[in-house]
Amino acid sequence: MRDVARALGVSQATVSNAFNRPDQLSRELRDRILAAARDLGYPGPDPIANTFRRGRTGAIGLIIHEPLQYLFEDPAARLTMAGVARVCGEHGSSLVLVPRAEPGLPDVVPTALVDGFVAFCDPLEPERRELLRARRLPVVGLDAPVTPGEPYVGIDDRAAARAAAAHLVDLGHRRIGVISFALARHAETTVVPAGLDAPTGYVANRARLDGYRDALGPALSDGDGRIVVVAARGVEEADGAAAAVPLLDHAEPPTAILAMSDRLALGAIAEATRRGIDVPGDLSVVGFDDVPAAAAADPALTTVRQPHARKGAEAVRMLLRPAPTRQALILPTEVVVRASTAPPRR
Repeated sequence: MRDVARALGVSQATVSNAFNRPDQLSRELRDRILAAARDLGYPGPDPIANTFRRGRTGAIGLIIHEPLQYLFEDPAARLTMAGVARVCGEHGSSLVLVPRAEPGLPDVVPTALVDGFVAFCDPLEPERRELLRARRLPVVGLDAPVTPGEPYVGIDDRAAARAAAAHLVDLGHRRIGVISFALARHAETTVVPAGLDAPTGYVANRARLDGYRDALGPALSDGDGRIVVVAARGVEEADGAAAAVPLLDHAEPPTAILAMSDRLALGAIAEATRRGIDVPGDLSVVGFDDVPAAAAADPALTTVRQPHARKGAEAVRMLLRPAPTRQALILPTEVVVRASTAPPRR
C-alpha cells in the first residue's frame, strides 16, 4: 500500500479508500489507484488483517445439519436460503455456508470467519451448541430455537398440521396415513407402531404429529377409523414413494395421506399412480411447504403454505438487531386446497 501511495503521490488512507470505501473518491482517482496497484502486483488489503482491525468480518454463517448440497437440491431450503441471501445483500454482508461435520473431518463452526450465525437446524446438535457457546457470537434459530426459550424465527407447526388434518376430516376421511420425516437420523423407512405418539427428537416432527392428533380425534375414537404413521428415510420424492408402499399395502389402506413435506407427498402420489390408484378419487394427499412443484403437479397438490423466503430474511434481520430487541417471531401459514383432495368414495 505504501508503494502504491508513493507511486501516485497520495496518502495510504486514500489507497485504502479505493479498496474499502470507494464512495470517498472520485471515479477517476479510484481507477488510477487500482491500475497502479495492478501494475505493482498489489491485490488489496489482507482480508484477515482487515477483520482484526475492524473487529468484524462482514459475514454471516448459515448453519445446517444436512450435507451442503441439501441447500441447493431441496426446493424449500433453496427458498429459505434465498431469503437469507437477500437480506445479507441488503446489508452488504457475505454469507458463509456451514454444513454438518462429516465423519473424520473437523466442524467448521469454531473457525468460520463470521460475525454471527443463523442456525437452520431442527434442533441444533448439542455438540454444536457447545462450540457456539465458546465462540460467544450472536446466534438466531431458524425453524427452532438454538436452546429452549431463546428467540427464533419459525412457524406454528402444530397449528399448521392441525389445519391440514382438519381439512381431511371435514371431507369425511377416517382411514388416514401419515408420512413423517425420519424420527431419528439415518433411520430406515418403517411403520411406526406408536403412531402419532412416536418419540422423536426433531421439533417439527413432534409438533406436526401433535397437530395431526389434535384434528384426527374423530378417526382415533371411531371404531371404523385408522391412523397409520410411516417414517420416511429421507426427504426426496423417492423416499415418499417408498413410505407410501406399506400404507397402500395395508389390509385397510387409507383413503387419505398426510405428508410432512411436498416432496414426500409427490412421491406418494407417484406410487399411487403407478398402482393405478386415482388421486383424489381413491386417495387424497396433502403435503406441507407449498414449494413451486406443488401447484405444478398433476393433480395439483393440496398443501400447507409457509413463507420460506420470509423466514430466512427475518432470521437475518433478527441477528443484525441488538440482542435485547430479539424476540421469537412466528410467521403465518395457510392450507391451500387444490386438486389432490376430495371426499372419500362411498
